[in-house]
Amino acid sequence: MCRLFGLHAGKDVCAATFWLLDAPDSLSEQSRRNPDGTGLGVFDEQGRPQVYKQPIAAWQDIDFATEAHRLTGSTFIAHVRYATTGSLDVHNTHPFLQDDRIFAHNGVLEGLDALDERLREVGTADLVLGQTDSERVFALITAAVRARDGDVTAGLVDAMGWLAANVPIYAVNVLLCTGTDMWALRYPEPNELYVLDRRLDGAPEFDMHTKRIRAWSEPLCARSSVVFATERMDDDPRWSLIAPGELVHVDAGLRVTRDVVLPDPPRHQLHRDDLSASVQRAQHTGRSA
Repeated sequence: MCRLFGLHAGKDVCAATFWLLDAPDSLSEQSRRNPDGTGLGVFDEQGRPQVYKQPIAAWQDIDFATEAHRLTGSTFIAHVRYATTGSLDVHNTHPFLQDDRIFAHNGVLEGLDALDERLREVGTADLVLGQTDSERVFALITAAVRARDGDVTAGLVDAMGWLAANVPIYAVNVLLCTGTDMWALRYPEPNELYVLDRRLDGAPEFDMHTKRIRAWSEPLCARSSVVFATERMDDDPRWSLIAPGELVHVDAGLRVTRDVVLPDPPRHQLHRDDLSASVQRAQHTGRSA
């Protein structure tokens, strides 16, 4: 399962440091599948989107993933990819950038021919530069947001509703951000997605990590923030599992709204046994992975 991390630091920019993989000598001993790409997205001090990413075509080529990356901005997205569709290429590596929005995804959906036809109908097929289902999902969301005159929440719900009705879905968990807002959606149940609301009860040391993603920020030790991740990254009891079909929106003032926007499962629900052996291996979970 691809690893997602999202951070909303509020109205004022702050510095945060990210590592996307643990040290290579420890990873070489891991029995689980190695990642296929890593990436970071941020909206900088001027509100401009910046995306930095690197496919891992050979396991020895991991400098980008293991080095510390210090970024300054208001919203951040980090992603570690386990490929299910598309080659190990920068165009297939998350996060993606469209219409000044940054997007990352984990999960699996099929019916890509039907999705491609839909993208041609809505006029965003040209936004897809790679082969992944993820970039196609983003292009569908972008089309729906455009049709909704820039209303990201409405566009995201419209796009996901179309997917739920028209293509086989195992899981489509997404993170989407602008320089002021962040959205997270878990759909349906197989892959977990958590939110940590650090506005409540103070803000202790900001140092979270798994073996795949670590985030550290001294400024955020004394400031409120909201974090999203595919797994709990520390022992903070405020981590909350997002419900299947639930959309969480965090605005510029760190106001959080949570609504179940897709209460029903996909019309064509895929189960783990429906996936190929290689795709099943990419869905591995666990805090140690």
